[in-house]
Amino acid sequence: MNGRTPTIEWQVCGTCNYDCSYCIQSKKYRTGFPSPSQVEGFLDFFRSLTERWEVKMTGGEPFAFRGFVERIIPGLLEETPHTISVLTNLSAPLPVLSRFSRLTRGRLGVISASLHLEFTPAAEFVSKAIAVRDWIGPEPALVVNAVLVPGRLEEVARAKETVERAGLKFFPQVMKWKGGIYPYSGPDLEALGRFLGPDNDPRRENRAPSYLGKTCWTGVDYLVLTQTGDAWSCRTAKRFSEGFLGNVLDGTFQRATLPKACPYTICPCTVPANRGMIEEIFEPVPSGGGE
Repeated sequence: MNGRTPTIEWQVCGTCNYDCSYCIQSKKYRTGFPSPSQVEGFLDFFRSLTERWEVKMTGGEPFAFRGFVERIIPGLLEETPHTISVLTNLSAPLPVLSRFSRLTRGRLGVISASLHLEFTPAAEFVSKAIAVRDWIGPEPALVVNAVLVPGRLEEVARAKETVERAGLKFFPQVMKWKGGIYPYSGPDLEALGRFLGPDNDPRRENRAPSYLGKTCWTGVDYLVLTQTGDAWSCRTAKRFSEGFLGNVLDGTFQRATLPKACPYTICPCTVPANRGMIEEIFEPVPSGGGE
């Protein structure tokens, strides 16, 4: 794979128990769960993959779907060889998070824990994150990510201190807005330097950069999978209704065979870059940081 980590970002469900003011997902898409038959169809698809992939599950909020821990996680662990990662707001009860951690021990890649200060205090969130870190053991990466919300950067800075004081990694994300980056100004623009380094390293921060013209392996060794089974080459392609790869539940899915030059001026998440999909960025370090 030449340094690439084959990765599928799977939107397990649309439903989320939070309603953040800065969420980039439209409310009309933040609904729904897969049916039991669809869950089995997804597991059939993951069983059919001949290589070992990282399956990074997102939402909505994955833990808001009861079948996530009861069927999807056991199914992936028992019936496939794939590595399991998850993006979660850690709002699930501690017993549920404990069960997930115990089940996935030894097969876990990354837990991207999203801190949303509109819904949870930093200290309470960090207490949960510490418990999960202790349960999963030293090998998997647990990264706390937070959006740099304009007008609230002092609050985010205090949360960053709380996170790092606990020995956890803090991953800042600039706010996406109208298909691009929010136009920070005034004190907010000056405050960004407290979070963002000088090198725009996607392992340390998410500035939603442009990789326009660079060779990209999304669609080949990376894809985005929706809760209805539709597969897309990447998030930006999906937003423009481009890069459709078929549906994994109806048998029409087909991976691309060759990379192509990135045609977009924004890469909204760092997963493709951190899994080695963008050439000429850096030598990827599996589970070394980022999302």
